[in-house]
Amino acid sequence: MDQKIPYDDYQLPVVFLPSYENPPAWIAPQERVHHPDYNNELTQFLPRTVVLKKPPGAQLGFNIRGGKASQLGIFISKVVPDSDAHRAGLQEGDQVLSVNEVDFQDIEHSRAVEILKTAREILMRVRFFPYNYQRQKERTVH
Repeated sequence: MDQKIPYDDYQLPVVFLPSYENPPAWIAPQERVHHPDYNNELTQFLPRTVVLKKPPGAQLGFNIRGGKASQLGIFISKVVPDSDAHRAGLQEGDQVLSVNEVDFQDIEHSRAVEILKTAREILMRVRFFPYNYQRQKERTVH
């Protein structure tokens, strides 16, 4: 017969796995197409190009967080309503992939801010990546 070994009698270290995320609540199939947790429309996650022109002394219209220290990239953390950034389609949770052909996927936060503040015309490649953005927020690394 199989006998269970008491926890304290294991010879090797016991590793506890992290808890799993709960799946979304059940929704009737005909309603899933309109629900964000079930929507299979993946085009919203594809990289896109955003062009912004910034007059001297003007604000960007968005904030960023993250950087090399977080190991998750640079993300848009806030977009000012009715700003050029808002009208261009930037949104919280967008990962900045590049700015003016400078790779932003492994860049220091301070360097990213410097590039964004000094540029007069900004050509950005971004992608909506809310999952890594949420992980980035949880790490609370600026």
